Amino acid sequence: MQEKRDYRKWRLEDRERRFLLVMGDLLAAVIALFLALYIWASGDEWLNFSINFLQNRAPTWFYLLPLLWLVLLIDTYDSQKSGSRNATLKGIGIAIAVAMAIYLLVYFASPPNSLPRLGVAYFFAAAAVLTFIWRVIYIHTFRAYTSHKRVLIIGAGKAGSALVEIIKEQETPPFTLVGLIDDDPSKLGENVFGYPILGNHTQLEEIITSQEITDLILAISNEMNHGMFQAVLYEQEKGLTLSTMVETFESLSGRVPIGLLESDWIIRSFLERTPASGFYRLFKRLLDLAISLILLIILLVIYPFIALLILIDSGRPVIYQQERLGRGGKPYVIYKFRTMRNKSDMVREALVTANNDPRVTRVGRFMRKSHLDELPQVINVLRGEMSLVGPRSERSELVILFQTRIPFYRARLLVKPGITGWAQIHQNYAENVEETAVKLEYDLYYIEHASFWMDINILMRTVGSVLGFKGR
Repeated sequence: MQEKRDYRKWRLEDRERRFLLVMGDLLAAVIALFLALYIWASGDEWLNFSINFLQNRAPTWFYLLPLLWLVLLIDTYDSQKSGSRNATLKGIGIAIAVAMAIYLLVYFASPPNSLPRLGVAYFFAAAAVLTFIWRVIYIHTFRAYTSHKRVLIIGAGKAGSALVEIIKEQETPPFTLVGLIDDDPSKLGENVFGYPILGNHTQLEEIITSQEITDLILAISNEMNHGMFQAVLYEQEKGLTLSTMVETFESLSGRVPIGLLESDWIIRSFLERTPASGFYRLFKRLLDLAISLILLIILLVIYPFIALLILIDSGRPVIYQQERLGRGGKPYVIYKFRTMRNKSDMVREALVTANNDPRVTRVGRFMRKSHLDELPQVINVLRGEMSLVGPRSERSELVILFQTRIPFYRARLLVKPGITGWAQIHQNYAENVEETAVKLEYDLYYIEHASFWMDINILMRTVGSVLGFKGR
């Protein structure tokens, strides 16, 4: 038991472990940079590995490659993916693919012999190997951490059951769930998705001692009786870590559990505080403008070719326009390449779009897979009606429909809609109200936790989705 107590004193919180992970990746990338320079210089007959080589042969931007590498790895800093060897290997592979794609575009657009080829290749090869070695060490440590973190859930009702279900869905166990307790005598001896209900609040101290519990998660959605409150408070005073069901659910799933929230949650979460700082909103707008101008150039270049393909395949119109609701419920006209056979099909597109939908044209199927159909929306971004990152925009009639069936649905109108978003990268097109509710949970999580790094994460994962043709 003493060993467990010592462990609780020295364990790291999620943000501290993420910081450690980033610092390890940065160190690996810096070592990779110098390895690349050394190997590159060893073939240089007149400068070799010297100060002159570092100053004259390697361009200034070459020394920024470690920072680029961290940005490319941003998707792997998710708390669950960082603990999975397969997810880490996949993330490193995607990072290399995206980096080389960007480099090739720059290389062929630059004057001949102006960019180093071998130096960049050496860096990414060394960075991939060293990062993977460091991540294996981290994962081994992470798994030791999860085995020592022994959790008891307080409450075996709707909230507790929902949390257990989310825990079971995790590829890598976030901790060792020992079981649950509940004061309902009819639940004693039962189990929730295979985890036992071990007793009630009068047995809490005994269960904590016998099961070597290190953490408690409070999952009581109704009023807590006085005995349970006192028992939990007493154990927290003794040093056990206490967290809530909602914050644990959000951490594990990246969603807000709308079915388990009280009616005033939106007021307490959003209206009593500013969801994002003024600096963040300024950065977000500048990022929107910078990237949208680049995408606009790409749109102007490829528009004639896409327009010709659409006209040959299914005739006019090339661009489809539809009214959507923006921030604060303000209507605006969205622009997209037409992907369905006629206007009536496109009108119904926002309501139902199934896999292998027969309404989608042959050219439209390719554009939806590659997300090229969304490209004209850069015009909406430049006009300030949309952002690059945000909830998916919806038609007014759908908003009216969904807000009567899904709690908190209209809260997604607190921010600008986006071309891509937290919900879009986690879940494909919603085909019914239930799937729309799940997408809303992702949207509300984004609105509540929006930040610079989260937007960069979403944009990088969107690039991976585009390259992987994961659209529909």
